[in-house]
Amino acid sequence: MKKKAQLPRPTEAELEILGVLWERGASTVRDVADVLGEQREIGYTTVLKLMQIMDAKGLVTRDEANRAHIYKARIPRDQTQKQLLNHLVERAFGGSAMQLVQQALASADKVSPEELAEIRKMLDGFERSKK
Repeated sequence: MKKKAQLPRPTEAELEILGVLWERGASTVRDVADVLGEQREIGYTTVLKLMQIMDAKGLVTRDEANRAHIYKARIPRDQTQKQLLNHLVERAFGGSAMQLVQQALASADKVSPEELAEIRKMLDGFERSKK
């Protein structure tokens, strides 16, 4: 049986860039640098270099048809989140989803009754779908 190709795991800086691309859609380096510049000081050339690396890693695609290259996230947000979460569960929680959930609830400053009710609904739905 052929093993599924492992997707590259984005770094913190790459996740920031992916966040911009997921929110805005296809964007130039200048677009991304402007958005990130609103949050913190970051240079255009830094963003350019990161996006070139991301292209080489397969995290983004680059359309070179115009003078200003247009970048798009190659992998959807939910797929990237799932990959990162699976990695976290394996590395930090020994593969135990229960330990992850326990830690998340214990670490949250305040979990509102509404959020707990939603979590219970999600668990009930998950349980029903497994039967």
